[in-house]
Order: sequence, then C-alpha cells, then structure tokens
Amino acid sequence: MSDELTDEDAKLVTLARGARGRIGAPEGAAIRDDMGRTYSGATINTESLQLTALQLAVAQAIAAGAGGVECAVIVGTGDAPDVACVVDLGGSGVPVILCSSDGSIRARLST
Repeated sequence: MSDELTDEDAKLVTLARGARGRIGAPEGAAIRDDMGRTYSGATINTESLQLTALQLAVAQAIAAGAGGVECAVIVGTGDAPDVACVVDLGGSGVPVILCSSDGSIRARLST
C-alpha cells in the first residue's frame, strides 16, 4: 500500500478532516466528481436523520448534477464502510481511501 497521495487526493483528505472536525463527527468524507468538483460531509445521526459522511458527500454531488465519482476519502475509525452510494453514482472501480483522524492512510479500497 502506498502512503503517497496525489495533490488532489490530499485535498480530499483535508476536506474530509474539516467536515468531521466542524461538528465532532465520528467520520468525515469527501469525494471528487467527474468534473473535478469536490464535496464533503460528516456523519449525521439525529432522531430523524441518519447519514454516513460518505452518503452526505455523495448526496451533495448528486444535487449539484455530478455524473460520476473519480475518488472518495473517508476519515475516521471505521474499517468496513458502506460504499454503495459511491457505486450508485460512480460505478465500479472508484478508489476509496480510508484515513485515520490525522490524515494518514489506513487502507485503499475500490468499489
């Protein structure tokens, strides 16, 4: 596993860490769409609404008219994220990078 991130993927890590930190969420996520635009989100868990950070980031991309996903990053402690929402928008083969809260890479997956 490479510990190297491209500049664009490092930007996603920064966005995911920021989204997580703003509300003290267990996870933050960020994605880059097929046009290079980025979206981020944090875990939402209220009485009436439960979304993973990744679901929120993907929902924002869909709402903005994204047609695909180039890459996704999840920052937090989870080891087996549900990436179905990425597959829904980006299809198979989208890289998903799992990072610790300090931004270091823990794993690289593919949808």
